[in-house]
Amino acid sequence: MSLSRDLLEKDLYKTLGVPKDATEAEIKKAYRKLAREFHPDANKGDAKAEERFKEISEANDVLSDAKRRKEYDEGRALFGNGGFRGPGGPGGPGGPGGFDFGDLFGGTQPGGGGGFGGGLGDVFGGLFNRGGGAGTRVQPRRGQDIESEVTLSFTEAVDGATVPLRMSSQAPCKACSGTGDKNGTPRVCPTCVGTGQVSRGGGGGFSLTDPCVDCKGRGLIAQDPCDICKGSGRARSSRTMQVRIPAGVTDSQRIRLRGKGAPGERGGPNGDLYVVVHVDAHPVFGRKGDNLTVSVPVSYPEAALGGDIKVPTLGGPPVTLKLPPGTPNGRTLRARGKGAVRKDGSRGDLLVTIEVAVPANIEGKALDALEAYREATADFDPRAELFKAAKGA
Repeated sequence: MSLSRDLLEKDLYKTLGVPKDATEAEIKKAYRKLAREFHPDANKGDAKAEERFKEISEANDVLSDAKRRKEYDEGRALFGNGGFRGPGGPGGPGGPGGFDFGDLFGGTQPGGGGGFGGGLGDVFGGLFNRGGGAGTRVQPRRGQDIESEVTLSFTEAVDGATVPLRMSSQAPCKACSGTGDKNGTPRVCPTCVGTGQVSRGGGGGFSLTDPCVDCKGRGLIAQDPCDICKGSGRARSSRTMQVRIPAGVTDSQRIRLRGKGAPGERGGPNGDLYVVVHVDAHPVFGRKGDNLTVSVPVSYPEAALGGDIKVPTLGGPPVTLKLPPGTPNGRTLRARGKGAVRKDGSRGDLLVTIEVAVPANIEGKALDALEAYREATADFDPRAELFKAAKGA
């Protein structure tokens, strides 16, 4: 069934709920009321409302244009008189005054007769190639993705946090309810026939699809453009959103939050929100993957003789670690389960680096004790292995 025949079989006046002799103002008023009632932005996820909106837009696109309305009325009159009946019926080939659809929409009548010359395809061609014809599909449009940034403290990054984000994005224009038209009565774009896309040859039998430049991918064109959005149906909107940042995020990590971006159009899905996280440094703790790090100073006797030392943890009570006798400077001990939160909910470890602290000033008994220690260990050369290795190299 051809495109033109599909349209002529529809009662567009009934679709808008107006009589056949309705004035232009009555048609416009009826369309405006129905468009607002069934607009996808007001009926998110309602497929029936979306289909109804397409039918309403299709009817308005034809009946609001005087020339196309005249062509439609003439075609409907012919349809009602039996001129479009199928083969074998009273109006079919061989019947009184009958002819087939190929003659109606393709060329001359059999035998070269010529009541319609090139066929009704010429009569209705302008109507069916300028948008609003059957097959028009005003497509839903996905909202834009938004990118934002947030700065967290070291502790918030480790434990997770809920933070407010103020975002600016494109959203349906409130002044025109997202239609782009002052009166809420946009036309289906005649270039892309409401799809928002046009195809072009790409060579080798392939075609490429690009956004329609006339409607900028919306599928609709404002008849009386809105002063606020200039007919785009979108306007700048600011909003504050509470966003949960998961535990364990790292500096410069990019987090994707599905469906938290700009609102879609005509029932289309929302875009996504991408949050780039910046993490402030901590004066004591560092981070290495899922593990936290900390440097702990110990005295020489503690390092030499060993013992228990207390170590701070992030946001929790200190833990006690056993320092083995003869612990060298720079050795790393491990406090299990005191690190950052992993994806599975478990925690990494706290890596404790030992730093042997040397007093800046030594006096009295401490000085005497060290002097005695030096004499007692005079035969010990801590650099002997170093020089031996250097010569061997």
